[in-house]
Amino acid sequence: MLMRRIAPETAAQADRTAGRRLELIGVGKRYESGPEVVKDVSFTLEPGEFLTLLGPSGSGKTTTLMMVAGFEHPSAGEIRVDGSDVSALTPDRRNFGVVFQGYALFPHMTVQENVEFAMRMRGLGRRDCTRRAGDMLEKVGLSDFATRKPRALSGGQQQRVALARALVFEPDALLLDEPLGALDRRLREAMQIEIKELQRRIGISILFVTHDQDEAMMMSDRIAVMDKGRIVQIGSPAEVYQHPHSAFVAGFLGETNLVPGDDGATLSIRPERIRFLLPGETADHCVEGTAIDGTYLGRHARFIVNALGQRIVVSTADPAVYARVAPGDAVMLGWSREDAQRLAAD
Repeated sequence: MLMRRIAPETAAQADRTAGRRLELIGVGKRYESGPEVVKDVSFTLEPGEFLTLLGPSGSGKTTTLMMVAGFEHPSAGEIRVDGSDVSALTPDRRNFGVVFQGYALFPHMTVQENVEFAMRMRGLGRRDCTRRAGDMLEKVGLSDFATRKPRALSGGQQQRVALARALVFEPDALLLDEPLGALDRRLREAMQIEIKELQRRIGISILFVTHDQDEAMMMSDRIAVMDKGRIVQIGSPAEVYQHPHSAFVAGFLGETNLVPGDDGATLSIRPERIRFLLPGETADHCVEGTAIDGTYLGRHARFIVNALGQRIVVSTADPAVYARVAPGDAVMLGWSREDAQRLAAD
């Protein structure tokens, strides 16, 4: 399934396609007689960076991407490319490649013609279009499919055609709006790897939109978590997962336990950071509880424990724990001080 590996591009080629600096400054969007759906969004996409806008439905992530692309006009703020304000430019005057979930391939055109289309619209000559489209199809491993129509391709192959069409004219950045949402889980995971591999080879900047936390964690250099039209936290996958600022971020980035701290603040503790203590073992924080349920999931086991007047989730990769802890058992749980993240109020 994975596309054929090719030799890395030369430094000159990588520099040419690495893109430019994209900056959003206080960007907002309000529709007529409606609420503000994007509020004071600011971030910078550096050349060659993979930045993901992550959030639930209605959080404003797709609207933000559409404003970058030029399909929506911001009600407030500026969108800059290398310092120049492009907020008022139409989509065809912005040098961005865009891929949507539905791919938007032309069914009456061949794969080659679909990829050439973006360049023809920009006035490139036929010979140049043909050569560059062929080179890009080689990059995405579809040279042998150039004469086929989209309906003769698999979902993953169609997605590669859409990527090739978005990249062939050497855009400043690639904008991807839930591009893997229509694929089954196995193909989706394979395409995640392909997109990252392609990005590393070409060096293109990517602004990616998804509601899938695992997808964002796997693919991103940085994640901007959005809720109710705002960016509520931005940082590396490790930063936003291990040090969430709020209960919303902690819960949206994966399963967590919210427990009261000694000072009254809420603490977030990931299930994999809690362990069952053996007799005589200690930890920075220890609580007594009763095991309610245990589920074996292959690579790890998941337990529900009644403790602190609530249900605590514990995840462990140690098979010995699953063998010795049964429902109804009195257990002792422990975790380290650094694994309990104090949260701000949402």
